[in-house]
Amino acid sequence: MKTSRNLVIGTALSTLFIAAALISFIWTPFDVTQMNIPSKLQTPNGTNWLGTDHFGRDIFSMIMVGARTSIAVALVAVGIGIGVGVPLGLAAAARQGSLLDEVIMRGNDLVFAFPSLVIAILITAVFGPGAINAIIAIGIFNIPVFARLTRSAALPLWQREFIMAARVSGKGNARISMEHILPNVTNLLIVQGTIQFSLGILAEAGLSYVGLGAQPPLPSWGRMLADAQTMVSFAPHLALIPGGAIILTVLGLNLMGDGLRDLLDPRIRVERI
Repeated sequence: MKTSRNLVIGTALSTLFIAAALISFIWTPFDVTQMNIPSKLQTPNGTNWLGTDHFGRDIFSMIMVGARTSIAVALVAVGIGIGVGVPLGLAAAARQGSLLDEVIMRGNDLVFAFPSLVIAILITAVFGPGAINAIIAIGIFNIPVFARLTRSAALPLWQREFIMAARVSGKGNARISMEHILPNVTNLLIVQGTIQFSLGILAEAGLSYVGLGAQPPLPSWGRMLADAQTMVSFAPHLALIPGGAIILTVLGLNLMGDGLRDLLDPRIRVERI
């Protein structure tokens, strides 16, 4: 079976931005906190490869550090969603129709009623804006996503013969969930994780755009767009470059998720053989 083209392209784009984020820990062409007013609003040139912003800061360096911010926020938020949502989904599936199942599902409905932006506003009103609060807001919104996916994927498995055999051997619900159910839903969780990762980057950019995400002097793609909105007419590169970075990163993650689905889904694999 040939390697999925979507997987190759998506992995290449994702790797590019992840590499930029990792490299930014040890090197950037310029200090992202250093202002150089005489060099402000320069277009891409030999010194500043992507130009400079209205404070004279190097945009290429800010894109690198901004990638670090966006990826870190999205990664931790997805980790929160998986770490809390998956156990809840497994518990709900194991006790289908019980009070526990009903409480978990209605709790998911309650969280879904409040988008991540609204949750972020509520958290910010109490604790103030910042990257940590953005992580919490996006992570809370990810919990019901993974809980619902895990439950829906696990329910049919509880009717399978190998689960009945595990019950006969004396295994309890918790052990069956961890040893037999979880390994069989991991493929779906990996694919959904890449999708939520891309949505997390979008959410972080949106929160930073309205001032609820990472705060200065830490660069953020969303705040770079917010700063550029009044200068688009005479310095369009200020908006096009961070906007393009967001588009390419999200596109890469979505293509990678689609490619992983094609690679890991046995039904699609059989159809292509």
